[in-house]
Amino acid sequence: MSTVLPISSAVAVEPLPAQRSRGYWVSVWLRLRRDPVAVGAAIVVLLLIALAVFGPWFAPADPYQSSMLKRLKPIGTEGLPLGSDELGRDMLSRLIVGARLSLFIGITPVLCAFVLGTIIGIVAGYAGGLTNTLIMRTIDVFYAFPSVLLAIALSGTLGAGVVNSLISLTIVFIPQIARVAESVTTQVRTRDYVEAARASGASPFIIVRVHVLGNVLGPIFVYATSLIAVSMILASGLSFLGLGVKPPEPEWGLMLNTLRTAIYVQPWVAALPGAMIFITSISFNILSDGLRSAMDNKG
Repeated sequence: MSTVLPISSAVAVEPLPAQRSRGYWVSVWLRLRRDPVAVGAAIVVLLLIALAVFGPWFAPADPYQSSMLKRLKPIGTEGLPLGSDELGRDMLSRLIVGARLSLFIGITPVLCAFVLGTIIGIVAGYAGGLTNTLIMRTIDVFYAFPSVLLAIALSGTLGAGVVNSLISLTIVFIPQIARVAESVTTQVRTRDYVEAARASGASPFIIVRVHVLGNVLGPIFVYATSLIAVSMILASGLSFLGLGVKPPEPEWGLMLNTLRTAIYVQPWVAALPGAMIFITSISFNILSDGLRSAMDNKG
């Protein structure tokens, strides 16, 4: 005869908590956080953005106030910690205030090209066939020109100015982003889940929005991040050539141009805008490489 254990003596077994799978972007963040070089670059980028946003309120002097008595003072001069430019304006204040315009001109074209290039590339990659051929062969016409020459040609045609520089650089970067977007979309549209959605009768818009967009934005975003450094250099180069920002605006490329004649008198002061361009560009490049490594890690 079997003995039935009372309920009070039964051992209650608690179910093991289900392990929550980490999201993809959470895993990317955790891998990126373990990369000290990328983290350092991200900190520098955040500091530069904070400088661009809040710096003008903390500039020690008026960046537009000139004084011929103070022109080309060396670094460490009393009241001028980073010296002065060819018109006696405080270099520290001009570098701080110039961060806003320099970053704006460097980042905005990439953002605009990211949106437009992604749309063009996804349409071409998902549609395929004749549509893909027409779009991508048109893109190849612009992509065939070197970025520097195309930017100079467009800026020279449109004329100098901030708006025209933004338009020129946006046109330069759209073909590059569109090619990446078309490539990754072509790979994704042949996946099983896309074919299943197409067989179930889902419209192309729904398929692109739900199944394609989320899988292609990551690689496109990483590539666009790497273009920010190129955009910074091109924007500074246009200003250096007189095709970008007009005086007396404190923009790093324009400052480098106006100080080129003082390189034999105060070389360290003349090199400051170039140093800011270099630091910004290399920080964005390192951050982009860190993002790419974190996203490519399959472990």
